[in-house]
Amino acid sequence: MATGKGVAAPPLWPVEARLAALLPDLLVFRKPRGSEHELATAQGVLLGVHVTGFTALMDRFSLSCKSEHDMDTLAHIFSYYISDIVEHVLCFGGDILNITGNVLLALWTVEQNQLSDIITLVAKCSLEIQEKFGIYHTREGQDLQLKIGLSAGRISQVIVGDEQRQYLLVTGRDVDGVQLAQRLAQANEIVLSWNCWKLCEQYMFEVEIMREDEAVKLRDMRIIDPFDFDEHFYKCLDYLPHYRTSADILRTALELDPDSALEQTLRKHIMKNLLKKIDEGQPMEYISEFRTVTMVLVSLEFHKTAWMLHLCHLIQEAALYISTVIEKGGGQLSRIFMSETGCMFLCVFGLPGDKKPDECAHALESSFSIFSFCWENLAETKLVSISITSGPVFCGMVGAVARHEYTVIGPKVSLVARMITAYPGLVSCDEVTYLRSMLPAYNFKKLPEKMMKNISNPGKMYEYLGHRRCIMFGKRHLARERNKNHSLLDREKELEAFRMAQQGSLHQKKGQAVLYEGEKGCGKSQLLAEINFLAQKEGHRVLPLKLKEADSKQCFYAIQTLMAIFFEIDMCPAYYRQERLHKQLHGMVEEPLHCLFNDLFFVKFPLSFKVSHMDDLTRQKKVKACFFQVLQKAMRETPLIFLIDEAQYMDAASWEFLGTLLSSVPIIMVMTLTPTFTLCGWAQHFLQSPQAIFVPISKLATTSLLRMACWELGVVSIPQELQMCFGNPLYCEVLCQDLLSKNILLFHDLQKEEEEENSKWETLSANAMKSTMYSISPASSEDQELYVCTVKDDVNLDTVLLPPLLKEIAVNQLDQLSPGEQLLVKCAAVIGHSFHIDLLQHLLPGWGKNKLLQVLRALVDIHVLRWCSKSQDLPAEPILMPSSIEIIEQTKEERKSDAGSPLRLQEELSLPQTEVLEFGVPLLQEAAWELWPKAQQTALHLECAWFLRDLACRCGSCHGGDFVPFHRFAICSTKSSSGTSRFCSYKDTGSILTQVITDKLQLPSPQDSFQFQTKSPRSQEAFTREHCRTEEEFLDQLNRKLAQTSPEKDMLTTKPCHCKEVLKLVLSPLTQHCLVIGETTCAFYYLLEAAAASLDLSDNYMAFLYLRKASSLLGQPSAFSFFKKHKVKICQFEEATFCCLRSEVCFNMGQITLAKNLARQALRLLKRNFPWTWFGVIFQTFLEKCWRSCSLSQPPDNPSENKKKLAILQQQVQCLSLLWQLYNLEATASSRRFAYLATVMQENSAKESASEAQVVSTYVALSQFSQNMGDKEKWLHCEQMAIQKNSLCWFSREGLLATAQLMQALAYTKLCLGHLDFSIRLGFQAREICRHLKKPALENLVLSVLFRSAFLKKKFDLCVHVLESQWALISQGHDVLGLACFYSACLDLLLYGKGWLCRPFGECLHFIQHYEHSCILNSQSNVMLGVHSSLAMWFAQDSQWKLFEHHFSKARQLVKRTNASLFGSHGFVRFLECHVLMLQKIPQGVFTHTPSETPRQTLKYFKEFFSRCVTCPVYHQWVSELKASVMRYGKRESMSLTNIIRPFDTCLTRIWIEGEFLEENNSFEGNLQRFVRVADVKENKDEEEIQECIC
Repeated sequence: MATGKGVAAPPLWPVEARLAALLPDLLVFRKPRGSEHELATAQGVLLGVHVTGFTALMDRFSLSCKSEHDMDTLAHIFSYYISDIVEHVLCFGGDILNITGNVLLALWTVEQNQLSDIITLVAKCSLEIQEKFGIYHTREGQDLQLKIGLSAGRISQVIVGDEQRQYLLVTGRDVDGVQLAQRLAQANEIVLSWNCWKLCEQYMFEVEIMREDEAVKLRDMRIIDPFDFDEHFYKCLDYLPHYRTSADILRTALELDPDSALEQTLRKHIMKNLLKKIDEGQPMEYISEFRTVTMVLVSLEFHKTAWMLHLCHLIQEAALYISTVIEKGGGQLSRIFMSETGCMFLCVFGLPGDKKPDECAHALESSFSIFSFCWENLAETKLVSISITSGPVFCGMVGAVARHEYTVIGPKVSLVARMITAYPGLVSCDEVTYLRSMLPAYNFKKLPEKMMKNISNPGKMYEYLGHRRCIMFGKRHLARERNKNHSLLDREKELEAFRMAQQGSLHQKKGQAVLYEGEKGCGKSQLLAEINFLAQKEGHRVLPLKLKEADSKQCFYAIQTLMAIFFEIDMCPAYYRQERLHKQLHGMVEEPLHCLFNDLFFVKFPLSFKVSHMDDLTRQKKVKACFFQVLQKAMRETPLIFLIDEAQYMDAASWEFLGTLLSSVPIIMVMTLTPTFTLCGWAQHFLQSPQAIFVPISKLATTSLLRMACWELGVVSIPQELQMCFGNPLYCEVLCQDLLSKNILLFHDLQKEEEEENSKWETLSANAMKSTMYSISPASSEDQELYVCTVKDDVNLDTVLLPPLLKEIAVNQLDQLSPGEQLLVKCAAVIGHSFHIDLLQHLLPGWGKNKLLQVLRALVDIHVLRWCSKSQDLPAEPILMPSSIEIIEQTKEERKSDAGSPLRLQEELSLPQTEVLEFGVPLLQEAAWELWPKAQQTALHLECAWFLRDLACRCGSCHGGDFVPFHRFAICSTKSSSGTSRFCSYKDTGSILTQVITDKLQLPSPQDSFQFQTKSPRSQEAFTREHCRTEEEFLDQLNRKLAQTSPEKDMLTTKPCHCKEVLKLVLSPLTQHCLVIGETTCAFYYLLEAAAASLDLSDNYMAFLYLRKASSLLGQPSAFSFFKKHKVKICQFEEATFCCLRSEVCFNMGQITLAKNLARQALRLLKRNFPWTWFGVIFQTFLEKCWRSCSLSQPPDNPSENKKKLAILQQQVQCLSLLWQLYNLEATASSRRFAYLATVMQENSAKESASEAQVVSTYVALSQFSQNMGDKEKWLHCEQMAIQKNSLCWFSREGLLATAQLMQALAYTKLCLGHLDFSIRLGFQAREICRHLKKPALENLVLSVLFRSAFLKKKFDLCVHVLESQWALISQGHDVLGLACFYSACLDLLLYGKGWLCRPFGECLHFIQHYEHSCILNSQSNVMLGVHSSLAMWFAQDSQWKLFEHHFSKARQLVKRTNASLFGSHGFVRFLECHVLMLQKIPQGVFTHTPSETPRQTLKYFKEFFSRCVTCPVYHQWVSELKASVMRYGKRESMSLTNIIRPFDTCLTRIWIEGEFLEENNSFEGNLQRFVRVADVKENKDEEEIQECIC
């Protein structure tokens, strides 16, 4: 935060210079003395600058809710303002002594005869400061103004402290004079002390006498001819031996030669944690942080009669004691400064590297110790006042580059100073400190409210009375109560240890102890609450106790409280306590011994003669013996259990007692421990007892934590972006409560909104959640309302701050690391949860690769980080070379010369992630990111964005390129003219990082394009000569390619696709970096790329999230199109791409109408309109066919000449493909016309693009459409065209994908035609290519075909194998449609699989019941027809005819909406089976809601099947058998159907079991002859080859 406008710090300052920049010249050039504590005097002029309005500004910020954001703004304003003043003072030769709060103190040290000239110089400096910086207008409406005081004369200086830490003090009458002058001055005034006025050249000043013998107000200087001030200035420079000698630097102290003695001297004046960071070489900007600290301000007022030398000794004594006590508690004595009435010591707990748990309690206890010491040991002390506050502050550098100081800024800093005045003579604290200390309330006393200057709401105040032994015990309670709404999650192992202890105590008659150890928040207290419930339920008497850290300092406190609970006197009134205790002891302890418990239980039994003759040790032993006796007697009546939470805070005497008790009384003790604490000797002895069981508590599984989060929020599913608790129940609970309190979630009723299809993109969040799997299983009760939650659209979770409790825990963990490790973690936090070490090294200035790997190894060893690979070890030899890029002072040329580093990273991304890491500690990344000040955050995000910019493309194995095809070429005309400017628009504060002028973060240009084809033209020509024209030739050629083993030739031995890693490590972080630095246009570009990549990887939900972010960047759409104005400037192509991507997402979510509208809108933006009416369809179809005949005679354009046109054509093809698929879901004639037009337009656009792979994919799609529509001729023709065009598609990933699609289509065709072995073989080959390409959606489609082929072939073992592979694929993505297909296949296997099982029926039914009304499944009539028909068949098997009717009626409604696709035909067949079964059972009267049907009506469905499903003859013979059975039943020729109860005993089943389903030599007429010929060749091979494919 320290700045310097005209002066930039060199990239590598020596240590001496960095130390000197933190200290005044008075120390740097101080001559060695015999005694460090000797009081030295000198003549000089003091300048005090007081910034007024700053406390009022902080008060305004403290009233707002965004404390972290406001603190950043506050620190930025003050540092920016004070840096100008510091530089101005340095230019006039001043020495900045300190910057304390909002006061700057500067000194000009000269001889006495030079004072008058220097006073003139300082007065001129003051006038210029008031003129230039006197008023600073802030956006908040609170102006900052200056009050300046001048004093001159004798200045005393003394150094206090010890050999480790020293402090410089300036004191004396004239130091008090400058403080008085400041106090008397008003805003924008300059006041001279009386002594200064007497010493100056009075004739040169226009003044106003304010108070006689006190001060004068300076109005102006009398300069008649311009007094030639320059001459006077240079004259004064002769008096200043340390004035700068170079125009490039403001202080001579920064140019000193290395001097080890001087360095050691200067180091004593700097705090330890700051020294460690300087030694680490951390830049000045990296040191500043925002964090919560606890401040202690100690004020000592001395009697005015005390001698100066004596006062210095008192301050020295106080400083040594304060420093010792504060450091013991985990704090640091930050600075000592003199006031008009005495001396003040500012101490801070929780500075970077010092964060400890319970810092507020330590601060209070340390303060009370200091308070007592100062009153008792400092004789001349008139008054001791101490104030303590706690809250968020800025901890960091303030000032200029040449002179800055480490300080704290925040409203709590002002409050702690005001409290000293408001509550003198007390140890006072604010309410936050009182609450966070967790100390007993009786240690505090509430103070009356008082008005404080410029602080509108100081809050409640308390006096700390010290840790007193109050007349009360601890309370019987546990930290948590058992949750009655849901049971304890995944703690069976821990509860089993308790049950074993119960059995051991019962059978062995020995005491048993169970000690649960776990980190904070892992669920220890919740576990104790569950044990408490279970024990009481079983009739045990439970004594619960929760300890605090303060309890460890009270001897025997834990046993005292436990026994008070045992005697039931802990809750009773004091006046009744003695009587109650007497009744409890009666009959168990002799009457004369009752007085032993007087001090222990605060009672007053008469002292007996027997006890009066006992010494203290004897009394203690007798008390313990009585306790043993009482507990043994109680155990004979009721089993007794001690529950002790936070047992690490137990005192040693209590541990000793429990150890003895465990070996003598059969009692059960259950305790919890936190592993970070060091236990006493008696505790260690207790743990080593053979009767003690030590049980570490493990982290919760992710699924259990998701269930817990759903329970906390009252929903059945939560968004993926909220799932970040990492196995810690406390984190989960606090995060859920924080989300609810911040009101950033929306809740949606699952039942009420299930069937509604949304018409607006802006309200699709709920539907996106419903398109994924639930986190917990919904309740089976139909009356219970079920909810899902989503994040509000205008909320960016990346900017939502952590709850204070969790941030405090994470910062505590961070501060346990070394300074180098802390810096690495903070820089990694800027990159994101996962990061590559090359980018990390780029952010770490001066770090070599060896140092980086060494620190990383240390962090991995302690599990702060972990490697994102199968092996968690460091690579033996790093693959990437160390990056030479430096952040500081890097010029544009240096950036260009280092451009190879990101390219090396791109190459690495195509290898296994051996150099990619992620955070292993929960929420550490979020907390570390929040520590950065906003300016440094922005600068570091800028560096990350620049580094990642060239990597935002497909991986190396995919030959680069954009995820949105030719994206950069389509936008180059609108993006490349931006020129050079800054990365972002935030105000330059002069920070080193933000001084670097670079090119604006440009979108990728066409010059950055990648090679889309890596094979030479000669290779393509050679292969083209092998152009295959028949299916048989194509398949033979494919087999040869797959059989090749040479890496140069084998298309599957190249590096696998790593686009998923590119999305995770490049695109996703890059969008966040661009948003932070304010580059919304670039952010929109990369959000589109990330969405396209997610869809490419079949992650529809993440694509929706990226597109929702993009929508928020554009702003809310206007109701009128002519008013539409986006907040981000985008070109028409990007808007069309945005619509196309949203259309695909909506299609995957089942939002059919919205998907159609968005696809139409995208086509309109792409200048390719799609008609709305049937007449428009006819006319457009005619035009498209004419266009085709005309365009075929024209040679296609060269793609390399016009990539922008290719980009547009690719988007057109994608939109048209979506449109025909959308219309294909509807079975109406009108929809078929629209779908047909879309296929014709897609074919034309694909041909125009001249991309062979695109053409092949299009023909494959047209083949699928024709098959669905029942057009045999068109179906087979398109497939043949795809085979012929596939010849040129072997040399790119896009071509390989087209080949995989063609292989899937061929397997699908062979299945439909009945060539099952051939279909299986093709399916395995297609799956091999899909797995290499990492295309899960296509692989899932291939597996569906494989299952159906194996199922019809009765290879049920292969069916199970395929289903297991399919489950592993779809369960990761929570794809509802994929799961519906999966469970449909499972039902088929259950019905006809002869005992083979993949998933139980209950699981299948449970899924269907809870998802059948989702928009996704509602739009998939083909799939749901098969599902409901299969369910009906299952319930018929069990004679559950009502359920059969329910599902059969749903199937009947769906049958009209299906087509001739494989799923549609399969569902139709299942429906016909149900119909035949229903016809059989109608005479028995088992149906109450289904109308009776005659065989003639049933035969109509058979007729419809044969007319519709012409292209799926694999089912024809089966359906023909079913039809024959119906006809026989109609003629009353067979009575078997009327006498059988169970459907599987009918002839319907015998068709399947006894008869061959398909004749292998069956031939088909007409168009099918050539397929039969190929199939006969392939099916003659041995079936063992299929088994090899499985392996």
